[in-house]
Amino acid sequence: MAGGVVKVYGATASPFVATVLVCLEEVGAAYEVVPLDMAACEQKAPHHLARNPFGKIPALEDGDLTLFESRAISRYVLRKYSNAAGGADLLREGNLEEAAMVDAWVEAEAHQYQPAISHIVRQCVILPMIGGARDQRVVDEHATKLREVLRVYDARLGERAYLAGEFVSLADLAHFGFTHYLMRTEYAALVEERPNVRAWWGRLSARPAVKKVVALMPTDW
Repeated sequence: MAGGVVKVYGATASPFVATVLVCLEEVGAAYEVVPLDMAACEQKAPHHLARNPFGKIPALEDGDLTLFESRAISRYVLRKYSNAAGGADLLREGNLEEAAMVDAWVEAEAHQYQPAISHIVRQCVILPMIGGARDQRVVDEHATKLREVLRVYDARLGERAYLAGEFVSLADLAHFGFTHYLMRTEYAALVEERPNVRAWWGRLSARPAVKKVVALMPTDW
């Protein structure tokens, strides 16, 4: 494998960090998770702001490159290390139309899926992790939004095995972190009630890279 060990700064409890780790596992890149003390707001400390000026996680260091924003990191990892390993093209950059569909569904995740699911996960998982209590009004509002998004996804996945086509790609992997946590709440029913979404999530969950990262994530809250 070309290059040294990639450093990922953050916490494996973060859905954004977990999705980056899945991409690293998919391409077999050597990486190290460098934990940040989120309770002490280390992500806002000057040494981390030098990596991510917005004080968020994850941040990635690969040699002289420092990068932030999980989707940008994921694209970088898949471009560099898939090419180095001669592995699967999870961005489908060898085919213009397929690459366009990957981009479209990564955008759908960013602008449709994540804004709905993230509020449910924060209220039902993240807040309990840090000793908080959920606001059920927020959960109910976003469960309604997510149900409608999943209606669209179910129709799409009734036509093909994965979001961008008959191939797994970043379009699917980008959904991993938040969906993993949703499926450990009562709101897993939103996925279970959509047979095509349920089958798609089953295929993703069975991937060795996903199983490796799940083992790094918290199981209790």
